[in-house]
Amino acid sequence: MSKGLRLTEKWLNRALWLVALAFAGFLIGLGGKLVENLADVEEAPTVEQFMDPARLAALRAEQKEAEEKQGAARERRDQAVQKHEVARSNTQSARATFDNWLATRKVTARPEQDPELISRTHALDALEAEERKALAAVEAQDQALLDAGQQAERTRARWNALEQPALIAHSEAVRALELRVFGYRLALTLPLLLAAGWLFKHKRKGPSWPFAWGFIFFALFAFFFELVPYLPSYGGYVRYVVGIVVTVVAGRYAIASLQRYLARQKESEALPDVERRQTLRYDVALARLGKGVCPGCERAVDLKDGATDFCPHCGIGLFNRCGGCTTRKNAFGRFCFSCGTAANTSLAD
Repeated sequence: MSKGLRLTEKWLNRALWLVALAFAGFLIGLGGKLVENLADVEEAPTVEQFMDPARLAALRAEQKEAEEKQGAARERRDQAVQKHEVARSNTQSARATFDNWLATRKVTARPEQDPELISRTHALDALEAEERKALAAVEAQDQALLDAGQQAERTRARWNALEQPALIAHSEAVRALELRVFGYRLALTLPLLLAAGWLFKHKRKGPSWPFAWGFIFFALFAFFFELVPYLPSYGGYVRYVVGIVVTVVAGRYAIASLQRYLARQKESEALPDVERRQTLRYDVALARLGKGVCPGCERAVDLKDGATDFCPHCGIGLFNRCGGCTTRKNAFGRFCFSCGTAANTSLAD
């Protein structure tokens, strides 16, 4: 804040800047919602939209059938494996019992036990036959599971063959949709940026400047932070081109502003002292003096030596004598700080 402003004026200016920031914040929130929801204007395409409906339906049916066959074959194989495990366990238990009995038979060598030997042998052979049957069932289910898996692989291969061109078409459609949505966002934010430029040029110092600056902040944020992240990449070329265009526009504006400023300063420095003072605002003049620069040409001046009354660069008066008490005082002050006599100044408020 300028040192020449009144205390109440300083705080009111700060409050108005808070109003500008609050106004910009609410506009940014609203704009962010609008920019984000513009993506829902058009429904995003799906890959299936670019596939032959008849072939797609047939492949889906084949996929479902293959999955059902795989699931059923896997369940039957699990059941067969369980039955084989039970049969093998029974065979092993019977074989152990038979071996123990046979060892006892050899020790006693009793001929009357020969029919029992034959009976036990037949029982063991029956258990082994059951085990081989259960193993055959497991192998059959392995074959069924393999057949179902191969059918699923063939179906998946046909699906991939149908899907590949659809993926390419889907990618192109998504890119076109992104460009259209970006166009919607650009159509929303570009007028805001143009309106902000007009406000900056014509209204930034008017009575409603807090709302003008709030809208300017909102438009800049909407363009550079809400629009730029949605820029299509194309390898980064678009972003670099946009950056170059923005830099060139901003640079040309800065160069033109500098040239206008230098031209105004040159014209101002050629005017008489009284006329030059009429172009200066009171608070601006005091603020520049407080920073040790000339209010007229903005060049550095030693104001603490007590002897410099005129700017050595542009010749504007910096200090003079009070008409009432002849005290050396600031030439831009409206009253003498020593006696309070009104000074003959023509500075604008």
